[in-house]
Amino acid sequence: MTARHLVVSYDVTDDRRRARLAELLRDYVDRVQKSVFEGPVAEARLERLRREVTDLIDHAEDSVRVYTLCRRCREATEAIGTAVRVAWDEPGDVVL
Repeated sequence: MTARHLVVSYDVTDDRRRARLAELLRDYVDRVQKSVFEGPVAEARLERLRREVTDLIDHAEDSVRVYTLCRRCREATEAIGTAVRVAWDEPGDVVL
């Protein structure tokens, strides 16, 4: 099973929606900053994540960005200071 290494960031105006979104994202990836999450997501779970985020946010007020990092991009990523470091799984090691 394959996975994508994602970086998910958001700007959500409503406190309640923002809290619900953070809880949802914790089920998929690790929190690395207040509004940024990162980690591997199995392809089979990615569509469910998209659907749940789409259903949760207010499309007129909120913004969610999902970036896929390739291996080379992950290796070039720097974490400075108190930045949380996320383990990068090898191909085939999928977090479900």
